Amino acid sequence: MDCLFCKIIKGEASSKVIYEDDLVIAILDAFPTVDGHTLLIPKKHYTDYKQLDDKLILHMYKVADMLCDKLMEKLNVKSFTFAINYGERQAIKHFHLHLLPNYGRNKGKKKTEEIFELLKK
Repeated sequence: MDCLFCKIIKGEASSKVIYEDDLVIAILDAFPTVDGHTLLIPKKHYTDYKQLDDKLILHMYKVADMLCDKLMEKLNVKSFTFAINYGERQAIKHFHLHLLPNYGRNKGKKKTEEIFELLKK
């Protein structure tokens, strides 16, 4: 399988990891739409959300909640959007949840490296 996220999980491709446990990994998006754009990815390869079991969904929600609190505090934002792409819109066919800080009209101006330093594990 030639999945970028599987390569990241195996340590075969670089990424900026801000959280990891036995089931999931959270990385900063390499092409963020906003500062702090984070991807929460199951370590097991699932093509899309329809394959996830309830246990993993609940775990991902709890991790997303924790990460959003951390991102809101460190990046000084007041709200968040969770996004899941499905079908053609899903660029990488490995299920992942986008955590998107909401900055209002200002999308932020920090560099990814600066955000990574704020959020390191």
